[in-house]
Amino acid sequence: MRSCLPLLLALTLLACGPNDQHIVSEVNTSLAASGGAISATVNKGVVTLAGTCPDEPCKASSEAAAAKVKGVKQVINNITVMPPPPPLPPVEINASDDSLSTAVNEIASSYKTVKATVKDGVVTLTGELKRSELANLMQKVTATKPKKIDNQLQIK
Repeated sequence: MRSCLPLLLALTLLACGPNDQHIVSEVNTSLAASGGAISATVNKGVVTLAGTCPDEPCKASSEAAAAKVKGVKQVINNITVMPPPPPLPPVEINASDDSLSTAVNEIASSYKTVKATVKDGVVTLTGELKRSELANLMQKVTATKPKKIDNQLQIK
């Protein structure tokens, strides 16, 4: 007659393994430092990951971290990698000296003691200006998108 002891021992060990609640707790703890917004669910030792990661390495490391938890039989990785933000539009430089000169001279004309010249897309500002007016002038001239602004103003 064979002994049932080995079978009984094996069943006892299986029943005493980590339960789903313990596994999900351990997995969520291991995912806390992943850098993503990830949650896990567990059903009979099968972990399902959901949420978002900023990149593929985050997604892969989250799956690996979950797989290392004791009692995990399988990991289903449903994590979405967020697309990168769209690139910023290129800075347009005003290449036409004529249109740039017209725009800059119109701005400079509202300041009695400021003169502006344009050559090869570079705006040169000369004359005198109150410190309180400088930021406003520079902002307006910058908005015309010159290649460069050469500020030679004397500040009062």
